[in-house]
Amino acid sequence: MINTISTNNSTREQGSTPTQASNQVPVLECRGLERRFGGLVALTGVNLRIERGEIFGLVGPNGSGKTTMTNAITGFFPPQVGSILLNGRAITGMAPHKVAALGVARTFQNLALFNGMSVLDNILLGRHIHMKPGVAQTALYWWLGRKEEVAHRLKVEEIIDFLQLQSVRDKMVDSIPIGLKKRVELARALVAEPSFLILDEPMAGMNQEEKKYMARFILDARDERNVTVLLIEHHMDVITGICDRMMVLSYGESIGTGIPAEVMKDERVIKAYLGGAHAAL
Repeated sequence: MINTISTNNSTREQGSTPTQASNQVPVLECRGLERRFGGLVALTGVNLRIERGEIFGLVGPNGSGKTTMTNAITGFFPPQVGSILLNGRAITGMAPHKVAALGVARTFQNLALFNGMSVLDNILLGRHIHMKPGVAQTALYWWLGRKEEVAHRLKVEEIIDFLQLQSVRDKMVDSIPIGLKKRVELARALVAEPSFLILDEPMAGMNQEEKKYMARFILDARDERNVTVLLIEHHMDVITGICDRMMVLSYGESIGTGIPAEVMKDERVIKAYLGGAHAAL
């Protein structure tokens, strides 16, 4: 039996969509995406629509195309077929740094923190998209550069407080537990002030208590910081606990999209992802 994560999210019932008006432009829309690596078909005919303010879950077995999907969206491996729109603007094939400049931030399946640097410095790196380095700022640091640096540090301190990282802010990132490292990665993404956040297995390696904390932080990021979230996870209790809608991928194809409780009853989803033993649940 799958354990559930209770988020006590009284602001919205599970499965309700923040933006119900179908005529509103979605934050993200993918149309007929196909991505091949030689003879390997990683994605084929995938359509995806994420409304503003949603937490949208993306699940599937290993090798189903989840990370390929996020890499296509963020410009690392653009699709060979299909189109991607962000807030109605075509971003298909756009370079990753340009996608980031449009308000997209992400965390990675494998930790991408800089060992040998403090938690504070790792988080501060997330501000690079807003920094404006130059000769003038360097030469006139006390008049120009210092003001900008203080502003960036204030934003970092705000996120450190938001994610309750005060106790480890000055520690080397390689000396803290994996649960806190995952939180640092989330902090580094949030200091970029994104409008759309992609989280690639943010709870991998966590125990149940750590997962509850992370789930709460993701909900708070959506509710308090107006961030729309694409959440890739293997923990189905997390998906059913905090996601408004979800999609299941299998061998690069979408086999189910909708409210988590309904998608998980689909026979194709049960067979491909949950396994036959869960058919009676």
